[in-house]
Amino acid sequence: MLITPPFTQLNTSYPASSYLKGFLDEYDVPVSHCDLSIELFTSVFSSDFLRAVFQEAEDLGNDHFPELAERKEQYISRVDLVIDFLQKNDPESAHVILEEDFLPAGHRLKKVNREIEWAEGEEGVIDKAKHYSTLFIEEIGDFIQANVDEFFAFTKYAEQIATSASSFDRIDEFLRYQPTLIEDEMLNILEEKIRTHTPDLIGFTIPFPGNLFAALRCAQFIKQFYPDIHLAFGGGYCNTELRSLEDPRIFELVDFISLDDGEGPLLKMIEYLEGKVTIDELERTFVLEDDQVVYKNHQPNTIHHHRNLPAPDYSGLPFDKYVSFLDVVNPMHRMWTDKRWNKLTISHGCYWSQCSFCDVSLDYIGNYQNTTADDLVDKIEKIMKVTGLTGFHFVDEAAPPKMLKALSKRLIEREVNITWWTNIRFEKTFNEELCQLMAEAGCIAVTGGLEVASDRLLAKMKKGVDIAQVARVTHNFSKHGIMVHAYLMYGFPTETQQETIDSLEVVRQLFEKNCIQSGFWHLFTTTVHSPVGMNPDAFGIIITGPEFEGFAQNDLWHEDPEGTDHPKYTKGLNRALHAYLNKTGFDKELHTWFDFPVVPTSHPEDLIESYLG
Repeated sequence: MLITPPFTQLNTSYPASSYLKGFLDEYDVPVSHCDLSIELFTSVFSSDFLRAVFQEAEDLGNDHFPELAERKEQYISRVDLVIDFLQKNDPESAHVILEEDFLPAGHRLKKVNREIEWAEGEEGVIDKAKHYSTLFIEEIGDFIQANVDEFFAFTKYAEQIATSASSFDRIDEFLRYQPTLIEDEMLNILEEKIRTHTPDLIGFTIPFPGNLFAALRCAQFIKQFYPDIHLAFGGGYCNTELRSLEDPRIFELVDFISLDDGEGPLLKMIEYLEGKVTIDELERTFVLEDDQVVYKNHQPNTIHHHRNLPAPDYSGLPFDKYVSFLDVVNPMHRMWTDKRWNKLTISHGCYWSQCSFCDVSLDYIGNYQNTTADDLVDKIEKIMKVTGLTGFHFVDEAAPPKMLKALSKRLIEREVNITWWTNIRFEKTFNEELCQLMAEAGCIAVTGGLEVASDRLLAKMKKGVDIAQVARVTHNFSKHGIMVHAYLMYGFPTETQQETIDSLEVVRQLFEKNCIQSGFWHLFTTTVHSPVGMNPDAFGIIITGPEFEGFAQNDLWHEDPEGTDHPKYTKGLNRALHAYLNKTGFDKELHTWFDFPVVPTSHPEDLIESYLG
């Protein structure tokens, strides 16, 4: 049984277990999979459980958000209809939800923006009800976190103790505490799944730090009550954070921890448990031998090339349970939390693999593999038959322009009508002709890294683009109705205040000229697997920690003697971006977004326009 632990995505299924299920099916391995993330969420946000939440808060003597406790009967009586609506998006429920006083005016709904211009007709009514329902659910989430389980969050769980956990000590300490009310419910669901599917091996995919503790809590339960079941961990967190693992304590809870693509290691584990291979024939897998952590990586590795892998198998997942949230009204921004998407990769890894801030030394980025457009369309058709969904999110590190061109042509030629979006690099290859072709083939949005909008820093990053090229490419997409989301970065090594303010000005102009419709600021973090982390001297920074203590190793602390104090710009950059997302604030001077004096931009007001001329 393959499990996605809480909390990952709530609007659609994370694809790892479906990829592995599709692969193992080809080898006649009976596989079930469980999205424990959505199973737990829908169980928690129900009238019966919510009543238990309020009782637990009272028993613990916690009274944060007292207005919710005072109106608990209204929250309890409304939650089932709200969740049902967020799953079905039906207009009848939308009208009920929007009736005056149906939803309690809690701390989030009181602040709802009444000036949002909703679409005409039924679509606008559904979106408005979806937005109000999202705020209602978030209010309950706030109450749970404040009163019942400090680790609770919608897209992560106990992330704060798994992030930069160079030592296992703190995780080990929290595992010794009694499970919380939320964790007890998670374990009840897990036990039901185990009894239904009777697995011999359970594999947990751990994509993010916010999945680790829940997976460990589940493993702890399984080892106590089902000691004959073997346990394996894999996924993005293991691949990036546990490559130097030395601490044996985690193996009190798990038998195998695999790195990189899971297909080969998982198949070898199964063969090992069946007695077909020895433990030394495992691939890319940590095990415990004589109380020592040992990395087994039999050479040569069995190669399972991207072009030979079958389609992900989404059968068996509870499609009716996923919810569509609408917390941010921006049409591009909402795509991460609204609607259901089939997830599929066009290529494995990144065809560029040079950006100095990126983990290019790791397999999931550095090992680039491709397939054919016909193979992709075959997989698309197969997935649609299983899920009934025609929306696709191609979750590539960077989808290659040549493949997007070939895929678009095949979709049109074979009359396969889908709606899709993907991540790209702002390559000059994305000319008007290609953007138009992609739009005709169903592409509605792209995401891409603009990072620090400074030509000096883009060159230092080895990004392979400049501002002028980004402006022209994003303009080409927008001109053909394809929305653009830009990943934005601040705090890159040696970045000055002038470059930060100039970067904000570029972002302002790109929004104003409708080249981009959405964006998100990330504060730069040095990682141990990136060129910056591996060679900090070349980038003018000093690594100051953390000291590796046997468990996780990824994010590094650094000093930047040449740069500015980057974290203090967070609030101002986000204020400005929030306004631009809502198509306001373009006329405001940049310094007004900040609580301290900043330099004026050195860019002319028509910088982006000059590139589009």
